Amino acid sequence: MVYSMTGFGRSTKKNEQLAITVEMKSVNHRFREISIRIPRQWMAFEDKIKKAILPYVKRGKVEVFVNIEGDGLVKRKLHIDWELMEDYYHNLQRANEQFALHDRVTLAHLFQLEGVTEIMEEESVNEEMEQLLLAAVKEAAEQLALMRKQEGEALLADIKAQLSQIEKGVQAIEKWAPDVIEHYRERLLKRIHELVPLPADESRILTEVAIFAEKADINEELKRIRSHLQQVAATLQTDESIGRKLDFLVQELNREINTIGAKANDSRIAAQVVEMKSALEKIKEQVQNIE
Repeated sequence: MVYSMTGFGRSTKKNEQLAITVEMKSVNHRFREISIRIPRQWMAFEDKIKKAILPYVKRGKVEVFVNIEGDGLVKRKLHIDWELMEDYYHNLQRANEQFALHDRVTLAHLFQLEGVTEIMEEESVNEEMEQLLLAAVKEAAEQLALMRKQEGEALLADIKAQLSQIEKGVQAIEKWAPDVIEHYRERLLKRIHELVPLPADESRILTEVAIFAEKADINEELKRIRSHLQQVAATLQTDESIGRKLDFLVQELNREINTIGAKANDSRIAAQVVEMKSALEKIKEQVQNIE
């Protein structure tokens, strides 16, 4: 199965207290990398979120955005510094006595003094909230995987079409390859007869043809290309992460096709090599996006 490394998933889960929205997008990356943006008070769940995503992504860079809204996120408590309030009170009473004042020290006055009261917020995260969060993460990850699968199917179809073009090129070159030596022999004889009117040394000609035949032999390259094509086809059927292996096989195919282009002294083969390289370049572009 072929999976693309690009995709998007989104999920929103709600209860009476809050609403959790999880969005995730993935792009090409050499390895697997997951980054999470989540409210500070929920950062303790970062590892659990990553573990929930891992089964759905083998390779690629995944960005996760978690938005949490609702009244149940924090609990507020009033904190009173009684010692400070008492200190304020005694000092106000002392000031009254020292300056012969008759101001009444009221409770309302004391509560308004700096540092006496403070609103404290406590994180309110319970098991129900955690389950809601992870349910949203799982659903978003499933949507992400579905999109990656659908894009992967499109990539697979295109790769198969390009592989078919390369296969046709191999068949054509295998058909033309035996003629290359004979054509070289004919061109050599013609050239010799043009330059030397006397009968040519047949043994010398045979030696030259034999040297050329050895240099122009592309049978091994054709065999290796067929082997690589078989490996690519087999790899495309596996359920593992295949992008890096396919990238290696594409490089090997490119090397063998280039060698054929350098060896084969034939215009038809040269033209076919150009077509094969064009198809291989398209495969290379698609492979860069495969998980």
